[in-house]
Amino acid sequence: MVEVADMLEPWIAEHKRIERNLPGAGLAWARQLRQAGIAGFAELGFPTTAHEDWRQTSVARIAETTFRAGAAKSAPGAERFFYPAAEAVRLVFVDGRFSPGLSKLDAIPAGVRVGTIAQLLAEDPKRLEGRLGTLAKPGSHPFVALNTALFQDGGYVLVEKGVELDRPLHVVCLATADGEPTANHPRTVLIAEAGSKAIFMETFASVGEGISFTNAVTETWIDANARVHHVMIELASLESYHMATNQVHLDRDSNLTTHSVSLGGALVRNELNTVLDGEGIWLQMYGLFRVDGTQHIDNHTSIEHPKPHSDSRELYKGLLDGKGKAIFHGKIIVRKDAQQTNAYQENRNLLLSNEAIVDTKPQLEIHANDVKCKHGANIGHISEDHIHYLRTRGVSREDAKRILVHAFGAEMIQQLPVEAVRTHLAGMVYELLGGDPKDAVLWGA
Repeated sequence: MVEVADMLEPWIAEHKRIERNLPGAGLAWARQLRQAGIAGFAELGFPTTAHEDWRQTSVARIAETTFRAGAAKSAPGAERFFYPAAEAVRLVFVDGRFSPGLSKLDAIPAGVRVGTIAQLLAEDPKRLEGRLGTLAKPGSHPFVALNTALFQDGGYVLVEKGVELDRPLHVVCLATADGEPTANHPRTVLIAEAGSKAIFMETFASVGEGISFTNAVTETWIDANARVHHVMIELASLESYHMATNQVHLDRDSNLTTHSVSLGGALVRNELNTVLDGEGIWLQMYGLFRVDGTQHIDNHTSIEHPKPHSDSRELYKGLLDGKGKAIFHGKIIVRKDAQQTNAYQENRNLLLSNEAIVDTKPQLEIHANDVKCKHGANIGHISEDHIHYLRTRGVSREDAKRILVHAFGAEMIQQLPVEAVRTHLAGMVYELLGGDPKDAVLWGA
């Protein structure tokens, strides 16, 4: 049996080996942040199923694997993750390092600042001081701590006050693996200043064969009166591990819609934690996840209402096949001063096999007395009545099942704000269900 200290030592040794060459090593505040990261990881260690928040998700496969830092300079086939019809500004990172050749930065709109964290730490560190590590605190989460200690680079996107955009701003993080297992720790900072309008997209995907481990952290600021869509797409290979944390701070009268789509990975954990730190905030959260084979996907969400007069809605849907396992644990926290909060949370799951498992736990924690809050969960199989209806119209049983399953998931996909992404993901889901992606239909899109 591998001892806990032996699991931690390779990561601690890696930080010691590279710390003098990490971005920001010459800045006192950045060095302190890195030290807090590795100290936090050494103290917290890898979570185990004895921890309540990790009771259903074991990370033993990650803890017991020896990884080397990914160092690929190219990613064959990466273009399939770029959605060129969306005309997005694009920052691409391969194994946690910036790839200028794959990025698209030739037409950045006025009022938008796009760059890499490594570049900013070298040339304009004031932009990151007071931002980096303030929402995602390294002492509170083991994988955030590990990312803080080891990240080499990441995306920085800022939309200035009053600027309204229709084009997406897309950060793409690609993991490569060929032979030995590889690890990368991308970091992202997203900022929508007061009165701005933006679409932030993050794509996490694998290229190549083999095991990779992506440990991603995103810190997102939505300032007063800003209107933002945030899209997270996870397409890791079926041998790879993916841990992601997004910490979001919303200011008064802001409007945020998040979209989470998880289709890949052997072991995946997505954490989305939002704080509605002002009155008049409107938050919507949509999620779609699919497991098959022996996949394990875990979605943990937290919506905190510390101030009055804000609304939140959350709907996550799961498609479960094979021997796959999915977790949905969502929490809404209404603090005592958050009177007249209106919050709703629901998780719906469609079981496509008798061996698939879902553990769902929507949760309300309410400390105020003048609120409207509801939550619920639903788990079921495809209706035989619906299949019969389609079969009486000449549709085969196999096609009828595929149509019904796709329709269940399409509700989430058609909420996405970018047509090219909607079309691509709808086809991908239909293909995963055994159909021709050209036959995918998004009703009402």
